[in-house]
Amino acid sequence: MKIVIILLVIILIAFTVVQLYFINTQRNIESYAYVVKKKYKTFEIRNYETTLFTSVKLSTKGYKNSSSKGFSILAGYIFGNNERNEKISMTSPVSMSLDDTMTMMFMVPKKFNKDMLPKPNQSGIEFKEEPAKIVAAIGFSGWANDTKIEKYKQDLKAALDAEGIKYSNQFYYFGYNAPYEVFYRKNEIIVELK
Repeated sequence: MKIVIILLVIILIAFTVVQLYFINTQRNIESYAYVVKKKYKTFEIRNYETTLFTSVKLSTKGYKNSSSKGFSILAGYIFGNNERNEKISMTSPVSMSLDDTMTMMFMVPKKFNKDMLPKPNQSGIEFKEEPAKIVAAIGFSGWANDTKIEKYKQDLKAALDAEGIKYSNQFYYFGYNAPYEVFYRKNEIIVELK
């Protein structure tokens, strides 16, 4: 019994050390730059600058069906599955459009422009420049799933309607953490404003 307790303590310490490492690493990842224009009780209005993304359109619908497929395609590209076997830094957040067909996007680090990027080995990966935009954003913690994403999308719509703020039908899910991160998980639903 004593050996089992010692092993459990060692496993718990190792798990905690690994999670702390991931939390620290997350702070050093380049992220999609924005400026907060106004804060409300449950959401905020932000300005995003023009930014380049790698993207892949997925034929599946819903977060559960699309997230792992899209992530593995784009992660493969940035981890070296490209014509130069070049690794590209991970950025944050991972973005998914919430349309009938979903598009997953990874932000390209600012040091690259479209002409500098290696050609993908896998078809379907495109480079897409997102124009500067004004959005509303609402956040939630924990692991994302289709139910939570829909709930916070509806919460954001209701909050914007209550404030009389006009919005488009361009909703996105933003996920800020790697799947293996347990603590301080951050997710957002954003919508472009009219």
